[in-house]
Amino acid sequence: MNKIILKGQTSFVPSHIFECGQAFRWKKLDDKAYRFIFRDMVLEAHAIDDSIEIVGDFSDEYEILNYFDLNTDYDAIKTKLSLNDEIISKAIDFGGGMRILKQDPFETYISFIISANNQIKNIKNTIKKFSQMYGERLNNPFDDEEYYAFPTPLALSNAKPEDIKEYARAGFRSERIVIASKMVQEGIINFDELKEKSIDDIRKTLLEVPGIGEKVFQCILLFGLGRTDSFPVDVWVKRVMEELYYGGEERNKKLIQEDGLRRFGDLSGYAQQYLFYYMRENFKKMKKEEKNVDNK
Repeated sequence: MNKIILKGQTSFVPSHIFECGQAFRWKKLDDKAYRFIFRDMVLEAHAIDDSIEIVGDFSDEYEILNYFDLNTDYDAIKTKLSLNDEIISKAIDFGGGMRILKQDPFETYISFIISANNQIKNIKNTIKKFSQMYGERLNNPFDDEEYYAFPTPLALSNAKPEDIKEYARAGFRSERIVIASKMVQEGIINFDELKEKSIDDIRKTLLEVPGIGEKVFQCILLFGLGRTDSFPVDVWVKRVMEELYYGGEERNKKLIQEDGLRRFGDLSGYAQQYLFYYMRENFKKMKKEEKNVDNK
């Protein structure tokens, strides 16, 4: 078992990182500890006093640090975003330990196709189930719980949609998963090539894939291709923008996305994550308080 100890990290809080909608292969152990799968490894991240400890069986420390984007100065990003914007400043104060993970493009691509009109709990469950069906079992150095690697493009392209639908509960997304995987396996979608293209060219390519609309496309841009000049607008971001920036006025997602990109520029992806986490967590807190009042 190996361990990385990070000290003095002002922008690294496990809950902010894993619960901001960017990744789905994690398990909360307690308020300060999360278990997660990275590539073919089962790892854990613990916040202990003023340190972060990342634990697991790994040989390359650099790839773990790179996964957490440790070479990016998040303090500088937060300072720049907060200038003359009290709303994003408040969101950053609430969830300033967020970091954008450097995830596998194929895993992100399939995961966000599954995410369309779906809840995080269901997305996590579908990915867990089809990983058990088509992925290789991983070594778990912590306990007896079974974990599996995310399936390869080949494995998913050979899968039967009806099996994914029945056992992984993917519903109408099942056929899309298989078709999207075949497009990668056959070289129609090449993530290395996409990384070198303009956003407009990437959009033209990815919108040809069944199950990818503008929101899913923006998520793949941000979380799979590392393009922080993107601004995915889901129900939470739509709500926070309408309530806090537009005085409660309803606007369509296209206009919100355009406004987000205009406001935040090359840092739009970071802003989106701070806003998403701020709105979703405060909404959950509000609902919990309402439930407690009702139960009195």
